[in-house]
Amino acid sequence: MMETLAILDAEEREQLLGIWNLIPVHDRQAMTQEDVLFVLDAMDDYLESIGLLEVDEKTGEVTYLDGDVDETEQLNYIIDAQKCRHSSSLTSSQIQIILDAELQYGISQGYYEEEE
Repeated sequence: MMETLAILDAEEREQLLGIWNLIPVHDRQAMTQEDVLFVLDAMDDYLESIGLLEVDEKTGEVTYLDGDVDETEQLNYIIDAQKCRHSSSLTSSQIQIILDAELQYGISQGYYEEEE
């Protein structure tokens, strides 16, 4: 895991650790920070597949676009991606816990607005 953290920039590390710390301790025992990073990457893949994330091929800069995300579709996309992954076997419940922590983190950082 330290190798993975080493390749992240400071903002990415802060995000990963912020999300990790929002996951209840008893839930963290059955997963790793690598699992959280996998879910974040799969979320980006999903957003790119529905046109809500653009990557500048020259600079690598990522732009997130406004739009609605079907949370069930996103969860299913990540579950399918998990099935192809050999290093871990996250359950759908664990993926949902990570997604919930990411949402909570995003709201706290002003990335998302809290739904009423």
